[in-house]
Amino acid sequence: MSHGSPTTLVPLGAAHTVTGSKFLLEHGGRRVLFDAGLFQGLKELRERNWAAFPVQPSTLDAVVISHAHLDHCGYLPRLVKAGFRGDVHVTFDTGRLMSVVLPDSARLLEEEAKYANRAGYSRHHPALALYTEDDAWTALEQLRSHAFDAPFDAADGIRITFQPAGHILGSATVLVELHDGPTVRFSGDLGRPTHPLLVPPTPVGDVDYLVVESTYGDREHTNGEARLALADVIERTVERGGKVIIPAFAVDRTEVLLYHLRQLADEGRLPAVPIFVDSPMALAALQIYREAIEEHATDVRAELADQRSLFDLPNLSEVFDSEGSKAVSRHGGAAIIIAGAGMASGGRVVHHLEKFLPDERNSVALVGFQAAGTRGRQLLDGASSVKIHGQYVRVKAEICDLTGFSVHADASELMAWVGTATRPPTTVFVVHGEPNASSALRDRIVRELDWTAVTPEHAERIVLHH
Repeated sequence: MSHGSPTTLVPLGAAHTVTGSKFLLEHGGRRVLFDAGLFQGLKELRERNWAAFPVQPSTLDAVVISHAHLDHCGYLPRLVKAGFRGDVHVTFDTGRLMSVVLPDSARLLEEEAKYANRAGYSRHHPALALYTEDDAWTALEQLRSHAFDAPFDAADGIRITFQPAGHILGSATVLVELHDGPTVRFSGDLGRPTHPLLVPPTPVGDVDYLVVESTYGDREHTNGEARLALADVIERTVERGGKVIIPAFAVDRTEVLLYHLRQLADEGRLPAVPIFVDSPMALAALQIYREAIEEHATDVRAELADQRSLFDLPNLSEVFDSEGSKAVSRHGGAAIIIAGAGMASGGRVVHHLEKFLPDERNSVALVGFQAAGTRGRQLLDGASSVKIHGQYVRVKAEICDLTGFSVHADASELMAWVGTATRPPTTVFVVHGEPNASSALRDRIVRELDWTAVTPEHAERIVLHH
């Protein structure tokens, strides 16, 4: 690349889909990748994880990660395995959470490959893992952490500033200032101003280009009712003698749930039944949250600083090992089981669903976004049976949609945030949403703000002007 080449942006994921966030920025002969996410959900998307990366990974100068969810950082070990040797820039708590999330992701990938080989349901012989736990630890050695609001150079002429996004602990919107070039802000995943633990997202400010997520670009969350809806689900399930299964994203959603369960307990609305957090990763993340609150982390709400017992519940059991998880499955009587993964696409929750879905006394509370092609989405869409470990399992349990617990901004919150730009950006790129959600947000930006907004195509090369 010559230094006279134009500044370009190429979406290599999260275009017309929610997962696989990757945006390649080329400027002044340098290449920086913003986010390195895994594709999840639909098979044709997951297969992209196996494709050769569009540019030689060794030619990337740096990777910048907005936050520690797998659809934003889970491809990193694969990238490193393929030859990327540069720095990976993160906030401090994103780095801490990634050191839990990436090895766990690798273990799951390795277990799935082993299971597929044993059970013989993979078309590939032998089935291989996308990357191994060793690959994950190697990738983590390349992390470099930065404080919020402390600018640094990711490569010559490419200056980066992380600012709180309010989505999960450590999550950032990323301001990019290019030498002799335009300014760009990536929303990453945008949190809600009402997040019970985190500060609201930093305003957009003065930028030439804005890249904004649109997970809920066509939907509004029910405000304030989520906790009451959860209380209702728990009460009626416990009355039936059933179990409430909550597939929960290990990072942040589990913390938010425990926070709300604690509030319900304080209000006298929580039945005295066992609560199991059956996810080593969620428990490791919980510890990181506790430490961040004690350390007065920049993106944690100041009023929480001295609340040590925020997540403490009387009947809470923390389940670390697989034997403990099997014991939870055997537990008789009513209970609340919080287990990963959030879209029921893997992890321990799958075994609980296999056992408890066929019983109408039980309920499944879906507390976050369910991407197309995931088991969680099938349940949300009313499937009468779902395939688990190669076999079909009847769905008799009550399925409850509690998306009010989402830590993604809804359509109005996204619009309010976009509107904090101090002048109209040259272009707003609407990404990280299923097609209907992205087009709805794009159309709303055009209609209400009269700005140029587009939903870019996968691998489209976009020239950015100063």
